[in-house]
Amino acid sequence: MAMTDIHASKILVLDFGSQYTQLIARRVREAGVYCEIRDYAIGEAEVREFAPQGVIFSGGPESAGIEAAPNPPEHIYALGVPILGICYGLQIMAERFGGRVEAADKSEFGFARVAIESPCRLLRGIGDQIGEHGEDGIGPDGKARLDVWMSHGDKVVSAPAGFTVAASTESAPIAALADDDRGLYGLQFHPEVTHTPSGQRIIERFVHEICGCQSLWTPANIIGDAIASVREKVGADQVLLGLSGGVDSAVVAALLHRAIGAQLWCVFVDNGLLRLNEGDEVMATFAANMGIQVIRADAGERFLERLRGVAEPEAKRRAIGNTFIEVFEQEAARLADVRWLAQGTIYPDVIESADARTGKARVIKSHHNVGGLPETMRLELLEPLRELFKDEVRKLGLELGLPRKMVYRHPFPGPGLGVRVIGEVRKEYCDILRLADAIFIEELRRAGVYDRVSQAFAVFLPVKSVGVVGDARRYAWVIGLRAVETVDFMTARWARLDVELLEAVSNRIMNEIPDVSRVTYDVSSKPPATIEWE
Repeated sequence: MAMTDIHASKILVLDFGSQYTQLIARRVREAGVYCEIRDYAIGEAEVREFAPQGVIFSGGPESAGIEAAPNPPEHIYALGVPILGICYGLQIMAERFGGRVEAADKSEFGFARVAIESPCRLLRGIGDQIGEHGEDGIGPDGKARLDVWMSHGDKVVSAPAGFTVAASTESAPIAALADDDRGLYGLQFHPEVTHTPSGQRIIERFVHEICGCQSLWTPANIIGDAIASVREKVGADQVLLGLSGGVDSAVVAALLHRAIGAQLWCVFVDNGLLRLNEGDEVMATFAANMGIQVIRADAGERFLERLRGVAEPEAKRRAIGNTFIEVFEQEAARLADVRWLAQGTIYPDVIESADARTGKARVIKSHHNVGGLPETMRLELLEPLRELFKDEVRKLGLELGLPRKMVYRHPFPGPGLGVRVIGEVRKEYCDILRLADAIFIEELRRAGVYDRVSQAFAVFLPVKSVGVVGDARRYAWVIGLRAVETVDFMTARWARLDVELLEAVSNRIMNEIPDVSRVTYDVSSKPPATIEWE
């Protein structure tokens, strides 16, 4: 049976520096179409080799009306494939074909309603539905309306020749442009965000009906392609996988076990930075239930010694990453023909570590998989999930037969409690944090909200606070609680947990852990904060 070419249909996303660029790619993938993100100044040979069936211009922070505005090279337009410009992408397209962009008298950030002015191929019939807020999709003037999300300070004030005004708002008379003959479209609003309810339909309309892409990017096809790729790359070599118990490494383990069977050796590093009872649970799940070869390396003392006196977050991540590799290589030396080190690196890890692919993202924090590897590492890297978003990884896990409870467990950072103990990491701090975290998660499950929040955990704060226990004074540590709701982990908002639930968690932590005198709840969203504290 011939293998499906999951890259046969593909879209190129050009990055102009928008915080939403990765979300555009995720939406295209959700439509079942493979896509890649490249820098807007991509060379002609690279584009020809990629051979996209369509191109999407992302938004960006610049102004399209200035002389030095970032613009795609002319060979992008010469491809002759459909192009969709979003926000800044609309504006540079309008300028390129003779339109005019000016600074808006009033910036538009947040919810807006657009009226469909011309039924172009991209938007035809999209607004004929109930909106996000319950309004009918057809306005009193007979025009379809769309609930959308705006984020712009400039606007198109003059449409280029050959384009029709496809949509408008009160403050942006040209909210969408269309040239059906050439397949050129531009949207001032952001279809990629969840605040634009019909956004996914618009993206699907573009990639399927306008670009002619097939839905080949499916979990079953991705697995088949990954297995074939791993077998071709690895051959008869042995592969070593660092197993953490999190969903990413779990999916890698299941995928590689299916691909190469007994050639896979998993090393579970008990680094002293794990959650309560996690070591025993990981061994039981993978070795006992899945039949995967797992070596348990007890290295807690070594990690804590390497972290002694280290307080700066990036220094801690590097120390943890380097120590991981040391342990892996030591275990690999005991095995014959081990050449590969497999990791559960996924796309957001690469993005936040400023991977050189786009050159747009600034380093926020390095992921231990991609930012903590020593240059002298002997093993070659095998990262079968490197181009996947978290939701895609979860879908693969279910397709591979992993238990839903494991697949939808909240993410746990590679450095573990090393980045949830703020400042220097000590064993006594980790022991306190483990208990507090376990109480928090237990109460979330008891209240039935664990699956409602995307990630929740406790943080150890290295400051002491005065408390009162009975008639006695307690001077002890502070625990922070963090819970967020997110779709893609690129942006997140703090979870609005019930106050009675928070009170129950706080009371249990302070009553059951004598070394804690105060509990706080983090109400920071991402951005400007990150999900993890370090």
